[in-house]
Amino acid sequence: MRKDEMFLYLCLIALIFFPSCNSVDTLTPIQSVRDGETLISAGEKFVLGFFSLANSKNRYVGIWYNQIPNQTIVWTANRENPVHNSSGILTIKGGNLVLLDGGHNNNITLWSTNVSSSTMANNSSATLTDSGNLVLKDGQQRTSWESFDYPTNTYLPRMKLGFKKRTGLNWILTSWNSADDPAPGEFSLSLDPRGVPQYFLKMGSERIWRSGPWNDQRLIGAPLMSGYSEFSWSYVTNDDEIY
Repeated sequence: MRKDEMFLYLCLIALIFFPSCNSVDTLTPIQSVRDGETLISAGEKFVLGFFSLANSKNRYVGIWYNQIPNQTIVWTANRENPVHNSSGILTIKGGNLVLLDGGHNNNITLWSTNVSSSTMANNSSATLTDSGNLVLKDGQQRTSWESFDYPTNTYLPRMKLGFKKRTGLNWILTSWNSADDPAPGEFSLSLDPRGVPQYFLKMGSERIWRSGPWNDQRLIGAPLMSGYSEFSWSYVTNDDEIY
């Protein structure tokens, strides 16, 4: 068999047994997402990849809606540590999702999930779900990290906004610093569990709005919560968490 025939044969085999990675929703330790490549959730609702903002050359790893014409970012990994060129690489290393600068900085780590390394780290995987959640699982398919636990400026259905009592984890929304900079800005929305739990919008440390407590239907300071039949809200409080 001639070399050109062998090449075509191998290409055909690859197309049959290894479909295009453009539709892949899961990342494993033997794969990576480089700038220009993406993960797409199984139902093609969300995309994970690299993006830049209008007046900036910095590159960020983020999640956005797949079928909305105007790119709408709902989560950003490296908010404070952008890649300054197109050399970024998102991969799994030691059981963690890590963002590497693959350029002149010798694969310096710009962002990591920073979870404890699993004894089965080589079998870890990260899946982008149709809810917009990026879920990292260890070799035993236990969730070790998920992006919904670290929201940025956007609140999606099924996210929790509140406080995990036993671990101290806060689910907080924080604004972008500016339209061109997704680093945390001066505005935040969080739950204060002291006394009667309620949510506060803050500018820095100054409280500028409060939600009031939950009245079994809505937060009393947010009447529009009950004004739209297409939305369903729930409020949970137990020994583990309030959200």
